[in-house]
Parts: sequence; structure tokens; C-alpha cells
Amino acid sequence: MAVEIERKFLVLEGWRDQIESSHFMAQGYLGGDRCSVRVRINGDQATLNIKSRELGASRLEYEYEIPLAEGHEILERVSNGPVVEKTRHLIRFQGHLWEVDEFHADNQGLVVAEIELDHEDEAFGRPDWLGPEVTDDPRYYNLNLAVHPFRSWKES
Repeated sequence: MAVEIERKFLVLEGWRDQIESSHFMAQGYLGGDRCSVRVRINGDQATLNIKSRELGASRLEYEYEIPLAEGHEILERVSNGPVVEKTRHLIRFQGHLWEVDEFHADNQGLVVAEIELDHEDEAFGRPDWLGPEVTDDPRYYNLNLAVHPFRSWKES
């Protein structure tokens, strides 16, 4: 059983000068009450990802590479709702790799940092640009951002 332990945080200013690499990603979601099923295009790779739908830092996760052409076809013809577009920036800080997602389109203005851990109580350094933790707030899950984009939060 694959378990992902991941914590999410909002991002403050001062992180851009620490970027190691960046890449554009697009992902769309397929149905599921007990899990999220997504297809992600990351450069010239496509993956199918299944993640249990639970709040908190730990969730079951399975990921499989699929042909790129099929990934594009699923995003265009099968996924539910809009595709989530973002640029993922990688930053190393005190022995951990941070994934800083800068969202585009309807989620423009939202920047979220994620860190994957080996266990839930693992200690990690907190960079100065790290804002409030949002791990337990479902609004910041990519699946929710596809259905209820960040831009709509400001309008309500």
C-alpha cells in the first residue's frame, strides 16, 4: 500500500530566488466519491494518479505512467470540469524538497507549498517564506480548485 504524507502551506514573498527548477503542469479529474482520480501532463510525461479522499497529511496514493497522447485525450474529452494549470517550482531547504505550486487561469494568485514526509511527526525546517498551514483545509486541494477555483473565493 502506497501512503503519501504531505503537508501544505500558503506561501509568502521571498521564495523565487531559491528556485532550483520549474515546470508547467496541467491536470484534470475524473469522478470518484472515495478517491480523486487525475490525469496530469508534466512536460512530455502523462500520469494517472489515484489518491484516497481524506483530510489530513496521510492518504493512500497510486500513480502510473500512461501514454502522453492518451493523457491529452483524457484531459480534453473525459475529465470533469476545468483543467487545473500551474507551474511547479522546486526548492531545497534544510534537507527537504519543497514543491511550490503557482496556479494560473481561474486559480491565478494562489501559491501553495507542499512537502512530502516519511512520517507524520517528521521534523522539517520552515523557510521564511512559509505561510499558514492549510493541510486540513479542503479548499486548497487541487480537486477542489478544479471545481471551486480560487478566483471564485474572492467573489463570494
